[in-house]
Amino acid sequence: MKRNLLAVAACLLGACAAPALPATTPSIDTGVNPEAWVSIPAGTFFSGQHAEPALISHDYKMMATLVTNAQYARYLNDALAAGRVKLDGNRVVGYYAGDPFSGAKHEEVIAAGDWPHFTINAPGSRITRSAGAASNPIFAANPGFENHPVTLVTWFGARAYCEAQGGRLPTEAEWEKAARGTDTRAYPWGDTIERNAANFYDSRDPFEQASGKAGDTTPVGFYSGKTYSGYTTLDGQSPYGLHDMAGNAWQWMADVYEGQHYRYLRGGSRLDYGYNLRLWTRNNVNPEHAGLAIGFRCAR
Repeated sequence: MKRNLLAVAACLLGACAAPALPATTPSIDTGVNPEAWVSIPAGTFFSGQHAEPALISHDYKMMATLVTNAQYARYLNDALAAGRVKLDGNRVVGYYAGDPFSGAKHEEVIAAGDWPHFTINAPGSRITRSAGAASNPIFAANPGFENHPVTLVTWFGARAYCEAQGGRLPTEAEWEKAARGTDTRAYPWGDTIERNAANFYDSRDPFEQASGKAGDTTPVGFYSGKTYSGYTTLDGQSPYGLHDMAGNAWQWMADVYEGQHYRYLRGGSRLDYGYNLRLWTRNNVNPEHAGLAIGFRCAR
């Protein structure tokens, strides 16, 4: 029974065989700028299911949206050209200085060295390698998916992207304050799940109508109160104006906890039921994992 539950959890993170997803899709302009950053003030907030008071003592910023396929493809081209990452077979890899190792039970060593960032032309990826020399591939987002969240990026690849933008991955505390604001709401928009406020399993959005209940990613900022071809969305932004803080894709967190090699994720995804989009829900996976349901955004 335990093995079956673990298999289900892995599938929800996109570790199962990639479903038959379309390689292209009609472009949808949400009017939301993926290059925008949102300021979050220092102060108290309520953390977790039981709304425990917490404090963040510094002002910070977070990206208004998840990182898109177009943004990550551009980064790959720039990082390879600059030598910040390199090719290892069909993978993009980069150096990581390693984690402290305390020898805790089940803890695995994350040693200094090259770790995978992204797999070239992986099944389900919306970034493809186009014509170019083997040592100088050209990456581009698939047509129509330019403003969808990038997935299949490891924790190492997400961390490197954020550092290249002069930022970093957010901590769990920073993420939760940005998603929740200063009250005790369960979702970025309030206390109840709404089908047209976020992208989750069986939410019946237009992409789900085309691909089945597991659906597909939606363009970043899709749920902002606009109507698209007869489908009306609710405004799913957080109190600070961040998009997709619930659903669409899980989001990598920066935290490295003593005695734990795995990394945490927040936000839920298109493959999760609505209750898993509640703002206190956490998931975790090895940092080298790259899943169809995992994306990220940056902080600074």
